[in-house]
Amino acid sequence: MSSFGGSVDSQVNGEIDDGVPNAIDPFALSLNENPYPPLPAVRAALIRSIDAANRYPEFQPERLRGLIAGHIGMPADQVVLGAGATGVVMEALQAFTAPGDCIAMASPTFDGHPIVAQMARLNVVTVPLDEYGHNNLDGLAEVAAHARVVVVCRPHNPTGTLEPSSEIVRFLSRVPRDTVVLLDEAYIEFVAPELRLDISALVARFPNLVVVRTFSKAYGLAGLRIGYGLASPALARTLWEHQPPYGMASTSLLAVAASYEAEDQLLQRIRLITAERRYLRMRLSAMRVYTCDAHANFMYLPSRGRSWREVFADTGLHVRLYDDGSARITVGGRESTMAVLSAVGQLR
Repeated sequence: MSSFGGSVDSQVNGEIDDGVPNAIDPFALSLNENPYPPLPAVRAALIRSIDAANRYPEFQPERLRGLIAGHIGMPADQVVLGAGATGVVMEALQAFTAPGDCIAMASPTFDGHPIVAQMARLNVVTVPLDEYGHNNLDGLAEVAAHARVVVVCRPHNPTGTLEPSSEIVRFLSRVPRDTVVLLDEAYIEFVAPELRLDISALVARFPNLVVVRTFSKAYGLAGLRIGYGLASPALARTLWEHQPPYGMASTSLLAVAASYEAEDQLLQRIRLITAERRYLRMRLSAMRVYTCDAHANFMYLPSRGRSWREVFADTGLHVRLYDDGSARITVGGRESTMAVLSAVGQLR
């Protein structure tokens, strides 16, 4: 009997082990994950946290809130937290909408936005991107007049395009003050500093704005689910009321603190990824493959009469494929790049 039980346990453990993704996988190019494992200092901090796994985290994550606020230079009462950027968006929909309200967003957009909108029982109104993968901000501003929430990604997901700061300000000026704007900046660390928005000034000028960020992408902590939002004190106060008790694991505080302390190493990794993005785009352009002007850790290949699903089938590469035939490819290391180029090269 014990032998049988041991066999079952081994099978279950094997299945569990198979469910844990590999930290290094050059073919995992569908979720825009960081291709590098946690920084050594972050790994050491996470190992230390195991000893206190029998204890609850903070009832409300005030220390993590203060840590992030101090790092970005904003008051703590303007910072809110969530389980990844998606968790912050979900909290915002819980706080500011009721079933049947309207939410506006681009199409295509980050897969999570329509999902959480459906969970909140909202009516989704979409505005198509233009032919170059940019947001139609005028169109979004028009539908925002009848929406409770409007979502804008900058850089946009899945195209990686970046709307100029002046156009974002113009868009925000057109949105009614009783419509909440969720500005998704999940990939902002990959954007050149001179192209980033002054968020502190922006939330001061537009009290209906919530800026959403995450530690899942550039920081490489997708498995820990750490996101945060930045907003006016009034909006942040309402959002904080929807912060679940014990909602942020103890590992979050330690991982973020270690990441900030090792920021030079983090920035080096970001430079490597953005350099690889430029190289991949250059090589694809040489092969006469059009890609959007991406400012994130991925490239977007519009269909333009071609089905990328057929191109990447049976290649072993896991890329994000869309119904219209387009594809989004996470930027990895050189091995990933060469695998993508090899698959695309079969077109010739």
